[in-house]
Amino acid sequence: MLLLAIETSCDETSVALLRDGCVLANTVSSQINIHQEYGGVVPELASREHLRNLMPVASQALRQAGVAPDKLDAVAATRGPGLPGALLVGLRASQGLAFALSKPFVGIHHHEAHLYSPWIGGEPLSLALDEFQPNLSLIVSGGHTMLVHVAAPLEHRVLGGTVDDAAGECFDKVAKLIGLPYPGGPELDRLAREGEGRAHNFPRPMMRDESHDFSFSGLKTSVRYFIRDNPGVLEDGQRLRDLCAGVQAAIVEVLVAKTIRAAKKLDAKCVTASGGVTCNSGLRAALNEACAAEGFALRLANPTLCTDNAAMVGMVAHLRLARSGEMTPLDAEIAPGWKLTEA
Repeated sequence: MLLLAIETSCDETSVALLRDGCVLANTVSSQINIHQEYGGVVPELASREHLRNLMPVASQALRQAGVAPDKLDAVAATRGPGLPGALLVGLRASQGLAFALSKPFVGIHHHEAHLYSPWIGGEPLSLALDEFQPNLSLIVSGGHTMLVHVAAPLEHRVLGGTVDDAAGECFDKVAKLIGLPYPGGPELDRLAREGEGRAHNFPRPMMRDESHDFSFSGLKTSVRYFIRDNPGVLEDGQRLRDLCAGVQAAIVEVLVAKTIRAAKKLDAKCVTASGGVTCNSGLRAALNEACAAEGFALRLANPTLCTDNAAMVGMVAHLRLARSGEMTPLDAEIAPGWKLTEA
């Protein structure tokens, strides 16, 4: 089966081609330079850039894969959650293509695509279902932080999620507070590697709470007051690096502690992690250390598949078509607030 997948949920335009679950091409056009001067994603600009970039990105993917559109067997796209205008661009384009070719169309949940991305690997990239085992999965993607129990492929249950600010939002908002360029998360991570995380004892919100939910707004507020009460901290290179390390240590400790606790409660043997924040070096190191200490197998999404991309969207679409022939109506609407529990 030859499948084309489109991802336009936020600020990256991506198109992937897959043959029988193997990635032939996965092209991504980022909008970082467009949104940088605003310090965050501007939804209207994101939608316009998707309109501008989708056809060139799709053409590049088709050339790289060496296939013609009329050879496609199916089309897929992210249906939600995400920015409404951005989602609309990819969904309508994919529905139109499926209609023109009289081929099946599948609308995919963005977080479900992240959920199975740790099982994508190899050369060429493919879904390693022969290696699959039930797992406790941490998704840390943009405005969402959640823990999910995955009992089997396409069988999952959300245990808990974000009460207010997600981990990614906290990273980006703190980075903005201290004047780091957008996107702030990776820059904060870079500075944190040269700092001392134990120099500051910032709060670990909800870490001892027995629920599987997350809340990072209190940490962000604590950092704001710390900056206010310590004039000059942002101008002192080492103090700034220590500040970044302290914030990162707090976020990472909460994520790892709640993930390990949930895995123990489920008696899981495997832990997975995915989403943009999984690129964070501190989180990857801490999860490796904690899982090794507790005897859990650990699968982290490849950094190239942590941020938004169409390859992971295509993988879930292929899986759904291959297993059940499940299709989405061509007149289906976008689902900006689509919950993973409903996928």
